[in-house]
Amino acid sequence: MSDPWIRLLHEDDWPDVITAEERAYAPSGLSEGGAALRSRHRASPSTCFVLEDADGFCGYLLALPYPLFRCPDLSRAESDGAGRGSSGTSGSSGIGGSNLHAHDLVIAERARGRGLADRLLLHLEETGRQAGHRTLSLVAVRGSQVLWSRLGYRARPEIGLPASYGTEAVYMAKPLAGPSADTVPSPSRAEVG
Repeated sequence: MSDPWIRLLHEDDWPDVITAEERAYAPSGLSEGGAALRSRHRASPSTCFVLEDADGFCGYLLALPYPLFRCPDLSRAESDGAGRGSSGTSGSSGIGGSNLHAHDLVIAERARGRGLADRLLLHLEETGRQAGHRTLSLVAVRGSQVLWSRLGYRARPEIGLPASYGTEAVYMAKPLAGPSADTVPSPSRAEVG
């Protein structure tokens, strides 16, 4: 296998992205389907990436600006609920927001075990810094919070999540490097779902 490179997601990537997402999440009931996945990309095409090598598709990462302590609902496309948390209150999901949410990351079976997920996340961190985001967030599913913790994400179990994530999902966040990046702020009562 050749050394993979990261590029922006293109329209012709969707068959590979949808297949990888279904293989990764359908068995646990967390698959969103193509329409919802495409809506995440439409919300922020400059923060959605594909990893490929000389043999083709290796994985993808969909990320979008989303208010800190909120996340997309897996059962809803962005046009139906962009910037809404589990409480249903609106928030800003524009590019200028201070938080960038790593919504979905899948590495193709043939490319696993090579540290490519970390590589995609480091690329996202740099993209977030350049765009002026102060924090990165994600929702850890299927017990993956242990892996995310090693990358500097802190579990925030007090943050309510949409039911579509199941009962064991955990919201996590980390500060991006910068002058005031020591901690992630605490949510106000209004922000907790």
